Amino acid sequence: MNSTDCPLCRGKSSHYYTTGQREFFQCSFCLSVFLNPANYMSAEKEKTHYELHNNNPEDSGYQKFVSPVTSVVLQNFESTHKGLDFGSGTGSPVVKVLQDNNYDIDQYDLYFHNNPDVLKKQYNYVTCTEVAEHFKAPYREFELLKKLLLPNGKLYVMTDLFNEKIDFATWYYKNDHTHVFLYHAKAFEWIKTTFDFKRVTIDNRLIILEL
Repeated sequence: MNSTDCPLCRGKSSHYYTTGQREFFQCSFCLSVFLNPANYMSAEKEKTHYELHNNNPEDSGYQKFVSPVTSVVLQNFESTHKGLDFGSGTGSPVVKVLQDNNYDIDQYDLYFHNNPDVLKKQYNYVTCTEVAEHFKAPYREFELLKKLLLPNGKLYVMTDLFNEKIDFATWYYKNDHTHVFLYHAKAFEWIKTTFDFKRVTIDNRLIILEL
């Protein structure tokens, strides 16, 4: 695979935008925009960057921000169902809100909750809140997320989607140096088909993939 091929769908890509030392490509197939792998931060710098985030799960504003995810989980699942927050970071408001409602939810994070055992189980639902844009290998990550779901399970992804009407030069979402893959809606249609989800629903920042 060429380094400029799309890391999600393997589509051919071309130069899209350069800002400072960072170059972005756009996939000709799924239309997503992604950072040149040569411009990725090191793992050490990335971890330090995440540690600087003010992620207090007790913060009511932060809980409100993730409420599109927690609300649909509370509506669609019972406390007896098993969940996983994938990419929970230093502190997860999703986990906080659901546990406050007596929900049974595990958490996994590459840097802060790296417990491989939770990735050997399956879940009724998986939440992935403001995480997918950090995926350097999105195909592999969505392949894993699919395997983590039980039959009839649901994957809740929260991310800001790219579209052609966005003024990329002023778009805030690309300015975070750890945001390396910016999904077009077409990418989630491709994910649905490729990983055999029954349906995909896009509601602003919330994307729901259902088995």
